Amino acid sequence: MIAEIPTLTTERLTLRGPDARDLDVLCDFYASDRSIFVGGPMNREQTWRQLATEIGHWTLRGYGRWMVDLTATGETVGMVGLWAPEGWPEPEIGWDLMNGREGHGYATEAALTARAYAYDVLGWSTAISLVKPGNDGSAHVALRLGARMDGEFNHIRFGRLDVYRHPAPAELINGSAEAYA
Repeated sequence: MIAEIPTLTTERLTLRGPDARDLDVLCDFYASDRSIFVGGPMNREQTWRQLATEIGHWTLRGYGRWMVDLTATGETVGMVGLWAPEGWPEPEIGWDLMNGREGHGYATEAALTARAYAYDVLGWSTAISLVKPGNDGSAHVALRLGARMDGEFNHIRFGRLDVYRHPAPAELINGSAEAYA
């Protein structure tokens, strides 16, 4: 069964399903030091496997992470979305920005859209984001999303991760992404 991955849009961004065309941009990301907080660095073969995992997650769970493109240019600036692989404590909203793409609000904008999808379409009642200690940029994004520290999780491969709990749907103004900004 191949999952149908919805395309979501914001004012600036298009969130689309990952596919084979994303290998090169992901190879650049996973080869860099920026990937150290999310399992990298990785070589091309390992990155291909990670891309296959991202695509397969959609089939196994019915949701996953989207590639984030600038709508105006089509340039891929990140990967953001919903993640709950085996061994994860709860469903997560996660984000990775490509090299040099931080500081523009892309992670926050895309994560708000992903969270609205999780709450409004999938019916989630809660969500977390896991952030490796020292990943100050991701911690800042979690806080901008209204998430609050809610403990620690020790993962067999990634070690200690800080758990940020997102506001529940009832705590938000309404279900639209614009309400969260």
